[in-house]
Amino acid sequence: MLEVYKFDESVLGADSPDPLRHAFPKKHSAHAGGMSSPIVPEQKVALLDRLYSQETKKSDKRCLYIHIPFCRVRCTFCNFFQNAASRKLVDDYFEALLKEVELKANQTWTQTGLFHAVYIGGGTPTDLSAEQIEQLGKAIRRSFPLATDCEITLEGRINRFSDEMFDRALEGGFNRFSFGVQSFNTKVRRSAKRLDDREVVLERISDLSATGQAPIIVDLLYGLPYQTVEVFEQDLNDYMATGAHGLDLYQLVIGGSAPMINLVEKGKIPAPASTADKASMYELGSAFMAKHHLTQLSVNHWARDNRERSQYNSLAKTYAEVLPIGCGAGGNIAGYGMMNHRTLETYMNAIKSGDSTVAMMTKQHTLEPLFAALKSGFDHGVVRKDSLPSFNRQSSYEFLTPLFEVWQQRGLVEMDEQYLVLTLAGKFWAVSLAQAAIQVLQKTYQQHNTLETAVSI
Repeated sequence: MLEVYKFDESVLGADSPDPLRHAFPKKHSAHAGGMSSPIVPEQKVALLDRLYSQETKKSDKRCLYIHIPFCRVRCTFCNFFQNAASRKLVDDYFEALLKEVELKANQTWTQTGLFHAVYIGGGTPTDLSAEQIEQLGKAIRRSFPLATDCEITLEGRINRFSDEMFDRALEGGFNRFSFGVQSFNTKVRRSAKRLDDREVVLERISDLSATGQAPIIVDLLYGLPYQTVEVFEQDLNDYMATGAHGLDLYQLVIGGSAPMINLVEKGKIPAPASTADKASMYELGSAFMAKHHLTQLSVNHWARDNRERSQYNSLAKTYAEVLPIGCGAGGNIAGYGMMNHRTLETYMNAIKSGDSTVAMMTKQHTLEPLFAALKSGFDHGVVRKDSLPSFNRQSSYEFLTPLFEVWQQRGLVEMDEQYLVLTLAGKFWAVSLAQAAIQVLQKTYQQHNTLETAVSI
C-alpha cells in the first residue's frame, strides 16, 4: 500500500486555499517523463539494426517527426536555437534530409506499420523554399505507409509564408499548418524578437484561415515580458478575429541559454510573469474558450471546429512511437529512446559516410507503458482506470488512490472509482502532477526490486 505521506509537497502539492496559483512553486519542464538508461555506444548500431528489421502491427500508434534546424532570428525565450538560416546551408541540409527520409522509409519496421501523424518541426520549417516544402511532402507521402486520415503538419512562422508556399505545401500533401504567433501584440513581439507587427500577423492568419483548404492553428505563449493580463486577453480576441481553426496556449518556461534571461538581468526588458500571474492568464484563457464554445482537446489545446484534431500533439506527447528524422530530431521505438546528432556538421558527415544519424540511445524504464498512459490522461485532463496498465500485479489506479485523494483534498482533482478528473488548477499543473505520479511509481518500483533482491540473497 502506498504510504503517501512519506512524500513532500513536490509530489503532494501545497495545502493552499488557492491551488491554481500556489500548489507548486513553478513548472519546471514542458513534458513529464520517466528515468531511462543510456545504451553504450558500442551497442548502438546493432540495436538499431535489430529495431529497424523487426515487423510491427498496423494497429500500433506511430508518428513521424522531421526536424528543420534553422531560424533566421533567435527568439529571446528560445533555448533550442541551432543554426542561423542561409540559402546554401538549407539547400545542403535538405539534400541530406531526403537521403535520410529514403533510408528510414526502406526499413522493415517502417513499412509494416502505419503512421497516424507527421510533424515537420524546428527550428523554422518554413525557412525551406516553397519548392522544397512541396518536395518534402511528396517524399513523405510516397515513402511512408500513412493512415487514411493521417495528419501532416507543417510548423512555421507567418513571416515570408507566401501564397506560393501555402499552395505548394498543399500540393505536397500537407493538411495542417501550425504558426508560432506567441503574441499578436507588437511590443511583446518585438521584445521576443518576432519579426512582424500585429496587423501583418492578423491579416495573414485571417487570409489563410479564410481559404478553408486546411486547418490553421495558432500557438500563443502566456507570461512573456510586457504581456499583461489585458494584453493577453487582446491576444485571445485577436485569435478569434482571425477565424483560425485551433489554438494552443503554452505557459512560458525559460531556462538554459535563452537570451531572455540575460536581457532581464541587464534590465533591458522586464521580467516575465510570475507563476501566479501565469495561472491567472490560464484561468482567463480557459474561461474565454468556454465562453466562445471552443472544444478543449487537451489541457492546453482548443479547437473551433471538428477539422482540428491535434493528433500529433496527443500521440507524440504520450504513448505513440515516434520515428525521428533530421539533425536534432528525437523519438522512440519499441521501448528505446533515440536522439539524432544535434550539430549540423556531425549530422551531414554521418549522411555522407553512410553512418547512423543517431547520436544517443536510451532504454526506457520498465514502467514506461504505465507512464505513457498517465501522461496521456493528464494531458487530456482525465485519467481513466481501465486505460492504465497494472503495477506490481495490482491496479495502478487503486495503488495511486492515496495520492489522488490528497490531490482531491488540495483542489487539484476530482475522483471516483473509475475516473480522475483534473480541476482547472489540476489542468494548469498537469505536467507537475504527471511527473509526481511517475516519481511515486519509480521510487516504489525501485524499493520493491531492492527488497526482492535482498530476500533472494
